[in-house]
Amino acid sequence: MKVNEKSEKVGLKFNIQKTKIMASSPITSWEIDGETVETVSDFIFLGSKITADGDCSHEIKRHLLLGRKVMTNLDSILKNRDITLPTKFCLVKAMVFLVVMCGFELDCEES
Repeated sequence: MKVNEKSEKVGLKFNIQKTKIMASSPITSWEIDGETVETVSDFIFLGSKITADGDCSHEIKRHLLLGRKVMTNLDSILKNRDITLPTKFCLVKAMVFLVVMCGFELDCEES
């Protein structure tokens, strides 16, 4: 296998117990040095759930819930009559929108 050969040339070794693969098309099995690598349909990468089918609805829901939580934490500030409306808008824009939109630089379309 090329991956194993190339990694060994630079002194890296696969830990089969920690190695998992995800493919966008069905595969029967994948082996390194005769050991089968576990195949998964989804995994968490840098805090985001990645799925084989590319569905990102769960990530959208998660970000909306996080934004709702931030909005709830800002409730007392937003109800305060001493704080001007433009200041409240800046707070929501800086805190809530940032949490909701974080990580959605790429298009997430269904095919």
